[in-house]
Amino acid sequence: MLDLLNEIDSFVWGPPLLALLVGTGIWLTIRLNLLQVLKLGDALKLIFSAKNDGSGDVNSFKALCTALAATVGTGNIVGVATAVKAGGPGAIFWMWIAAFFGMATKYAECLLAVKYRTVDANGAISGGPMYYIENGLGKKYKPLAVLFAVFGILCAYFGIGTFAQVNSIVEITRISAGIPVVYTGIALTVLVAVVTIGGLKSIAHVASKVVPLMALLYFVTTIGILITFADKVPAAVAMIIESAFNPTAASGGFLGATVMMAMRNGVARGVFSNESGLGSAPIVAAAAKTKWPAEQGLVSMTGTFIDTIIICTLTGLTLVVTGVWQGDLNGAAMTEQAFVMGFPTFGSLLLMVGLVLFAFTTILGWNYYGERCVEYLMGVKAILPYRLIFIGLIACGPFLKLEEIWVLADIVNGLMAIPNLIALLALTGVVVAETKKYQQHLQEQKK
Repeated sequence: MLDLLNEIDSFVWGPPLLALLVGTGIWLTIRLNLLQVLKLGDALKLIFSAKNDGSGDVNSFKALCTALAATVGTGNIVGVATAVKAGGPGAIFWMWIAAFFGMATKYAECLLAVKYRTVDANGAISGGPMYYIENGLGKKYKPLAVLFAVFGILCAYFGIGTFAQVNSIVEITRISAGIPVVYTGIALTVLVAVVTIGGLKSIAHVASKVVPLMALLYFVTTIGILITFADKVPAAVAMIIESAFNPTAASGGFLGATVMMAMRNGVARGVFSNESGLGSAPIVAAAAKTKWPAEQGLVSMTGTFIDTIIICTLTGLTLVVTGVWQGDLNGAAMTEQAFVMGFPTFGSLLLMVGLVLFAFTTILGWNYYGERCVEYLMGVKAILPYRLIFIGLIACGPFLKLEEIWVLADIVNGLMAIPNLIALLALTGVVVAETKKYQQHLQEQKK
């Protein structure tokens, strides 16, 4: 089974998809005149200063926190470790490249989500790729929208949304605190049920409290480790850049890696982590209270910056400066060893708290993404059955193997991106027009 999944994964994440993902980001970067660089300062200010004066279900900050809840997860801790283990330190550089162009992609897809959003039978906002495919490209493209929604449900049920996160939580609590898998599984299932049954407002409320706290905790912890190993940081950065363009030799428990392995693992794990181009973040961006699609696009774009440029980089540097990437460990165990080297007394506990919070919030965010996809396909009557199945899958998650989970998550990730990227390329003109309209509005306000 694992061999078959690996073959499918290699096909899905082959050069064509990587080229489509990064190529779409490059194309949008050109068409938007380096917007992710020139407007990043404005975007970061908008996180806290957006007026939230349009129709929507949650404010811009809560929409961003819910999207970050879904993206800042095991990909930032376990995913970075598996990428570095397979592709060497050079994989981190390719994560940066994927994130840089991914910021333009995230901006475009979240702009389109607000522009083409609708209201469901319960009065809740519905939006995302399935709506901008159908309403932006036209009814004849509905099969593409349906395809996206199906892949979105599969991703929520069998990919990023459940198994990868649950597995990481039960593993780290067992390793760090000796808590039996069954107990953690039960507690997690109950917590997920309590929050998700309340829908988006409940999820967004929890996310807006937990996400800033967990990001700050992880930032302070990893910076602390980097200060401890400060003398090794310059060499680590040099190694990351050098390994991106040169094969990395085998050493210790590291088997060696080609440039292609570094590139593939870096881009794939970067996308798994920040989800730019997957079409997931636009689903919650659509619910933001804003009059201007471009405004929410800017706010959402910061999610990729925070997730990959900041958090994944901190994890990657921690793994390289401590040298644990050359050992025999992988995944959460490798990152835990790096934390223990930085903080021998409580490093393991700090990682456990960080990983549990990261993974728990990802489960909440993806529950909402899958719910909107189900609503698009089958209407509001299907929402409750969807939630119950989701909670059931959380309960099953602790008893599945790591390798199969990551490969399955990678496959459904890739399949989800394809319909979304086609729509982004086709609707680039709309993105550019909306961007100009918003910038003109800002200039008129200054007069």
